[in-house]
Amino acid sequence: MKYSKINNLLFFVGFFVFLINNVSAQSISVKSLTCEYQINPLGIDVSNPRFSWILSSDVRGQTQSAYELIVSTDIREIKKGIGSAWTAGKVDTDQSIHVTYRGEPLESFTRYYWRVRVYDKDGKVSPWSEINWFETAAMTDGDWQGNWIADGRVPFAQDADFYQDDRNPLFRKSFNAKKRIASARMYISGLGYYEAYLNGKKIGDRVLEPGWTAYDKQVLYSVYDITDQLRRGENMVGVMLGNGWYNPLPLRFWGGLNWRDALATGLPTVKAMVRIQYKDGTMDVIDTDNTWQTAPGPIVRNNIYLGEHHDARLEDPNWCTIMGNQQGWKEATVTNGPKGMMTVQQQPPVRITKVVKPIEVNEVEPGVFVYDMGQNFAGVVRIRVKGPAGTKVSLRYGEDRYPNGHVNLMTAVAGQIKAANGGPGAPEIAWQEDSYILKGGQIEVWAPKFTFHGFRYVEVKGWPGQPGLEDIEGLRMSADLEKAGSFSSSNELFNKLDDIIQWTFLSNVFSVVSDCPAREKLAYGGDILCGAETFMFNYDMSQFYTKTIRDHANDQRPLGGITETAPFVGIADDGPGDGSGPLGYQAGYPYLIKKMYDFYGDKRVVEHYYASLQKQIEFLNASTSNYLFSTDLGDHESLEDKNKPLTASVFYHLHVKLMIEFAEILGRSADKAKYTDLAAKIKAAISNEFLDKQSGIVGNGTQSDQLFALWSNAVNEADLEQVYRLLHTAFDEKDWHVSTGIFGTKMMFDVFRERDDNELAYRVANQRTFPGWGHMVENGATTIWETWRYSDNTYSQNHPMFGSIGEWFYRSLLGINEAAPGFKQIEIKPQPAGDLRHAEGELKSVHGMIGSSWRIVEDGFELNVDIPVNTRAEIWIPNAYGAAITEGGKTLNNVDGITGVRDEADYTVVLTGSGHYQFKAVPSSSTL
Repeated sequence: MKYSKINNLLFFVGFFVFLINNVSAQSISVKSLTCEYQINPLGIDVSNPRFSWILSSDVRGQTQSAYELIVSTDIREIKKGIGSAWTAGKVDTDQSIHVTYRGEPLESFTRYYWRVRVYDKDGKVSPWSEINWFETAAMTDGDWQGNWIADGRVPFAQDADFYQDDRNPLFRKSFNAKKRIASARMYISGLGYYEAYLNGKKIGDRVLEPGWTAYDKQVLYSVYDITDQLRRGENMVGVMLGNGWYNPLPLRFWGGLNWRDALATGLPTVKAMVRIQYKDGTMDVIDTDNTWQTAPGPIVRNNIYLGEHHDARLEDPNWCTIMGNQQGWKEATVTNGPKGMMTVQQQPPVRITKVVKPIEVNEVEPGVFVYDMGQNFAGVVRIRVKGPAGTKVSLRYGEDRYPNGHVNLMTAVAGQIKAANGGPGAPEIAWQEDSYILKGGQIEVWAPKFTFHGFRYVEVKGWPGQPGLEDIEGLRMSADLEKAGSFSSSNELFNKLDDIIQWTFLSNVFSVVSDCPAREKLAYGGDILCGAETFMFNYDMSQFYTKTIRDHANDQRPLGGITETAPFVGIADDGPGDGSGPLGYQAGYPYLIKKMYDFYGDKRVVEHYYASLQKQIEFLNASTSNYLFSTDLGDHESLEDKNKPLTASVFYHLHVKLMIEFAEILGRSADKAKYTDLAAKIKAAISNEFLDKQSGIVGNGTQSDQLFALWSNAVNEADLEQVYRLLHTAFDEKDWHVSTGIFGTKMMFDVFRERDDNELAYRVANQRTFPGWGHMVENGATTIWETWRYSDNTYSQNHPMFGSIGEWFYRSLLGINEAAPGFKQIEIKPQPAGDLRHAEGELKSVHGMIGSSWRIVEDGFELNVDIPVNTRAEIWIPNAYGAAITEGGKTLNNVDGITGVRDEADYTVVLTGSGHYQFKAVPSSSTL
């Protein structure tokens, strides 16, 4: 009996020790695994992909001290902890992002499984993570089977011919899946746009595929898992093509520029292969060749600017099923296709991301109906209609309407083609218009497939009977970006602006970051520079911006200059030559690379494009003899005179300063010294040329001129305070309203934040009268205007460039800033101002969720902060509300997780590790 009691006691002691150790071992866990920024990517073609993970722990100050990572093609092995493709071993490091694969060479069309476990700060190991996977696509060009095929039509000889009816091509191929199917994939690119079908049903939910690139340099293809859609026995695969950017109209933008002169173009074409893996280990490949059939489709015209026209009487509902009609089909033609390298599309695809219901419909004249969607956005409409065969319903789109209720189309007209200046055959006014001809006899549901529009109002003509609110709905389309941040505050104008920014930004991400979704749809480097950080605070832009950077590199000019837009359409306004853009627009390229490093810790992107960046700098150096430039667009849309020589020279200085940082990141000391010397010479030239040292006036003394000098640090330290005082004067003269343009507006918020002058920033941002954001809101804007002044004829009402205020919401009001790449170190420095009483929000960084929430209360100031595991933070608590600070009710010297405290100007700075912290600042006389 005594022996049994001892055994029981030992058992419970042992079990208790086991529980303690087990809990300790799980003080840290691994979640949110990604490969090349994606969760379980279906197709990648990167030879050495990078792995990242986010850590979770309830322990404050928790960090990773080591990791183990294994990769295998066999899920049974990975479950047993065996990494046959790669076993990293125990690696003593706190690195949890961008861990590079160093295993066996990756094979094409193969699924790899991987998992990771980590060791915490005390050396205790976590459980293994869940098993994730990535699947390779074609790792080399030789792995691609299939040809580019077309329908054999002859290209148009005259520009005017492009505007006639020209039915889109259809392609199909029947095949027999002879055995039990294990898995099946479709690899496809169709230019300009495609939709793929299998057995009568669309494959996937993507639209406007593939993303736009310089097709002579790079062509994107996508990978679809079609296992569940494929059936044993006879199958039919089909592809429908649209013109997209590969076969654009020869429209003369602004009466002169024809995109076909600059873009790699051709007739619609497709390249695809279906790979079927059978359960017995064998495989079939069905690829594009001349055994595919082709026939004309029901879309009689389609263009990305002018719209799409569909004749439902030409439809064959069984065209891509084994029951399809054989009449009218012929063999496809093998063609050369585009010259660009085929790469897997990694950026988020365009999808229908929201259905927008109209709020009213009015008959403005007999048979003419105008729908108000209640919101400006980008996409198309879907109609539900019933009527006689041959009835034509026409839809026209605009951002505004006239007092008589008719749609105002003029702010959405392509390329300002409004007076028959679009070239031979072009419409007199290049407005957005779709049409649908009914087949009759039933309710018909239709939406365009190969175009998109920017609009709030829709004019409907030809409707059989009277349409109701339920007969039309808007399909908002955009890149399907993952939301990364959120913001709200006690200021309802700012909350409304945050919502407006979301609608504006999502209207302008259709594989490129565009300036507007109707008039131009182009990716201007200046817009990218000014909006990048706002985008990155709001969305995961990692893969999207990876593509944007490559777009710029693809179109780098022969001498090294970067084009004004990428892909390049021929626009080269006031650049230094060789078809390159103005310096502020060229700067979007290196600036975006730097922000990829800052936000996502992506060093590879710096390494990959460093040679290209050097070539760009050498071109700029060769374009000046005195370290200054004279031609530029200036601070675009500024309300004051633009000092173009100043802005161009400041951007030259910015280019070189970025090269100093890139050289330092890569450890290129000689390059860093060379660029440091060059930057000093440019700075001296700018100061000597543009600064009046006695008065502090830079250039013309405008808000923009003062801001350019301060933001770029292009004047000597001794002159900065005087220059800043003159900035205050420039705002005072405008009654604290903004008069800056695209660049100065972004710079303004940076300058005020860095100088702890958020009261002025708040005063400017909070204005309700012209000019300012409040003026837009007060006048009914649901997206951000291109200009401060309302335009009903020329300028877009959906343009992202003044959305840079969104960055201020995060950096200044919430106070979330990166202090090391990838937010490995974080600065939380909220700057309450004006009558703002509270603000709260968060940002999902590559290391985890960062949270900041503050509130001014009756007896002081409360700040709640979340810091991700494996990171550190400096938390700046303003002393204006009291210098006696507690965390969780305790004085700071008694708090776990706090590693240091210091005084800094008007703040108490608290150094912490990870965890959730609740600070309160009260006057020193209060009881703690």
